[in-house]
Formats: sequence, structure tokens, C-alpha cells
Amino acid sequence: MSEPYSAADGLVRVYPAQSPDGTGLVWAHGGGFAGGDLDMPESDWVARQLAASGTTVVSVDYRLAPVPAAWASATGGATRAGHHYPAASDDMLTAWSWVVDNADRLRIDRTRIAIGGTSAGGNLAAGAAIRLIERRFPTLPALAVLAYPTLLAVQPAPGADLRAALDANPGADRFGPAAVLGMYENYLGGSVDGAPAGAIPGLARPVDLVEFPATLMINGDMDELRVSGEAFAASLRAAGREVEVVVEPGTEHGHLNRPHEPAASASIARIAARLDALLPTGALLPTGALRAAADAPLTTSTAPLSPPADLTRSS
Repeated sequence: MSEPYSAADGLVRVYPAQSPDGTGLVWAHGGGFAGGDLDMPESDWVARQLAASGTTVVSVDYRLAPVPAAWASATGGATRAGHHYPAASDDMLTAWSWVVDNADRLRIDRTRIAIGGTSAGGNLAAGAAIRLIERRFPTLPALAVLAYPTLLAVQPAPGADLRAALDANPGADRFGPAAVLGMYENYLGGSVDGAPAGAIPGLARPVDLVEFPATLMINGDMDELRVSGEAFAASLRAAGREVEVVVEPGTEHGHLNRPHEPAASASIARIAARLDALLPTGALLPTGALRAAADAPLTTSTAPLSPPADLTRSS
């Protein structure tokens, strides 16, 4: 068991790497900004797999947007009060700052920390990176890992091939323009007009992205949200940033929530390889500090699937 990281005020769950290689990842689950939790596979399973490969993962229990009556009725669930932007984004910034401040304790090289997430969590990760840049935060992410992210509230129409694939598979066609716009209006608590790039990262201009981290984007094959990811990737390229976009063949949205599918393991392998390839952008953590951290018994895990330090909020 690892030490309870009470300094994070219950915001994070830490998955210590089995054999730390110095990399870290601040990770956000998906769920349309209003759903999801730290136990869903794209949070817990993903974190455990990456921790087994050498990366210490810090999963963020960010505040969720409300569940309105119309959504509850459609899903058979219950309405729920919640928090609008920037609450979840602020939680990402708090978690990022905490990880940077505690990097030595976590056995992470500060120059090898990535930020990422799935679906709405990919939005939160990209938006947090933009806000860190705007605030001139001294330690920026070395990499953004965006898995089937939603990055625009008003999506461009899909190309002919994607449109045909969605028409042939109606079950995958879940993210049309009205659904996506409604999701963002609920997240923002009002109109998307005038929303900042921190909330809708796809609005960022190339000039706003010249310091954005190198990016690995993994999109679903039959997923209309991939259009917003591709638009954001084009802006990153226009800004001269390093970006790799992969379409995981044969997938619908959310494949990391389905660990039994081969595509989930394929994406984990892509992410793990990219994290492993991170090169320090500054001085490495001193050998003495690494050795001292390695000797601290309460911050390590001896098995890849041992329980993480669970700091989920109680309220």
C-alpha cells in the first residue's frame, strides 16, 4: 500500500509505478463532463496498466457538471447538482501543481510529466495545458495524451468516409452536433459563445498553441468526435508543434472502457511507448534524490496491480 496523499485534499488517486522510470501522468476520465468516476476502466484499468509499465499515474477526481432532468429521464437515472466550468479545469490545475510539487516523493522527473485523458477528460487535459501556458506556470507538461477527445462545441461535419461508416453503424453515431453542443452548454452553464480556449480547446488559434506540449492523440475509428480532434491537431501542426494522430482501427468511441477489446491493449501499448520515449527537457532528477525516494517505503508499490493510494473525495 502507498501512503495516503492527504496533501492533495482528496482530489487524486495515485498509482505508483511498479518499477519507476521517472515518467508521470496526470489523467482525467471521460463522461461528458457530468459522469464517470475513478473506478471506470478508462480511469482505473488504464492507470494500472501504465503503472505496470513504469509510469506513476495520478488520476483526478474532478468536480462534475450537473445532470439535468432531460438527461436523467433519457438514461433512467437521477438528476444531480454539479459544478460548471471552470471547476473541473481548476481541479486539473490543482492536481498538476500538486504532482509537480511532490515529484521527488512520487519518484517522477519533473521534466517527464504528461497530462492526458479520455473524451471529456481529453478536453480537460488540453484545456489545462492551455491555461498553464497562459498563466506562465514554470513546469509545463512534456506530453499531452488525448484519447478520443472532444475539443469543439460546434463540430465540423464529418467527411464522407466517416459519415458513411456512422450511417452503416447507427449504434456508434452518438455524438451528433446537437448532442455535443448540449453537452458543452451543460458544462459551461450557458451559451458557448465567447467561451475561452481553456473550456473549448479547439477554439485555440495556432498563435495560442506555440508552447503546447508534444501530443499523442488516439481517436476512435467510427466516432464523430474525432472530427474535433483532427481540427485541433491541424491547429497544433500550424503552430509548429509535434503531434501524432492515430485512428485505432475498428473502434467506436470509448474503447479504453472496454479492456476486453484488443484495441484497448493496443492503445495502452501506444501510450506506454510514447511515455517511455519522453526525454528530459531539463536536468534529470539527481541520482541521490531518486535513491532517497526509492528508499521511502510508503510511496512505492511492489506489484503492478496492487491497490493505489485512493484519495477520492468523500463528498
